[in-house]
Amino acid sequence: MAESAACPAFQLGRPRYDQGSFLGRLRHFIDVIDPSTLFVSEKQLKESIKLLDDFKHGTLPPGVSDSQLWDAQKIKQAIIHPDTGEKIFMPFRMSGYVPFGTPIVSWLNQSHNACVNYANRNATKPTPTSKFLQGYVGAVTSAVSIAVGLNVLIQKANKLSPATRMIIQRLVPFPAVASANICNVGLMRHNELSEGVDVLDNNGKVVGSSKIAARHAIMETAFTRVVLPMPIFVLPPIIMSYLERLRFLQSHRRLLLPIHSVVCLVTFGLSLPVAISLFPQMSQIEVSRLEPEIAMATDCKVVTYNKGL
Repeated sequence: MAESAACPAFQLGRPRYDQGSFLGRLRHFIDVIDPSTLFVSEKQLKESIKLLDDFKHGTLPPGVSDSQLWDAQKIKQAIIHPDTGEKIFMPFRMSGYVPFGTPIVSWLNQSHNACVNYANRNATKPTPTSKFLQGYVGAVTSAVSIAVGLNVLIQKANKLSPATRMIIQRLVPFPAVASANICNVGLMRHNELSEGVDVLDNNGKVVGSSKIAARHAIMETAFTRVVLPMPIFVLPPIIMSYLERLRFLQSHRRLLLPIHSVVCLVTFGLSLPVAISLFPQMSQIEVSRLEPEIAMATDCKVVTYNKGL
């Protein structure tokens, strides 16, 4: 009984944890961003997919536990895109967001953000290469421009009064980063706004393509990118203000920079699952809020769409 309580009965294609609660989504997305899935071999991936296929067709070998099936689904969901069925390039998976997303320079960081946003989009409609390149150039250019403009503003703040300088240095960075993230998400996924995304009925059948659902998907994803940097602007300064008072670090000042980098990386790793847990990946929307042709194509009151990550 204790084992079944700890590990629920396996359901193919269903999340292990309740997606109706924030805690359930948090536990789900901690699995999604688990960096250990970056080290899964091609053989392990094929074995996991075969295990799930065997379950689907009722040919599961005896002795396979629910825990093994959940682990197999975790591996597949971390590596395979739910819409295209193709492998996501390792650095652009959500599990690679933190390890590969530590900023080096603005262009590299925003390029990585752009590729993560694209790789984890709703891909029910194909995106031409030309639109991908347009989105990439626009996303990176706008995001880097905001970051560079921020640096210029902070440099000029040295000429202002101490009170004004303090306000600019403390308040400007967050809205600048949040704005850059919003631009990045919107431009990398702009094809969804023009083409729409597939919406599904209760049986998982596609009932149509909705631009309104696409707009909701992008708005929800953009909001998570606004929340994502919040802890990074709050926690590291508080933690470092305490650590800098330690006698050991006062006598070894060269360690402050690497320790600060580690603190930022850990904070980033903790804030990512919290941010993307704000909304379920498979979101629902009332049919009455969508296009009339969607309402005519189904009797369902609510339909589902892949929000993306």
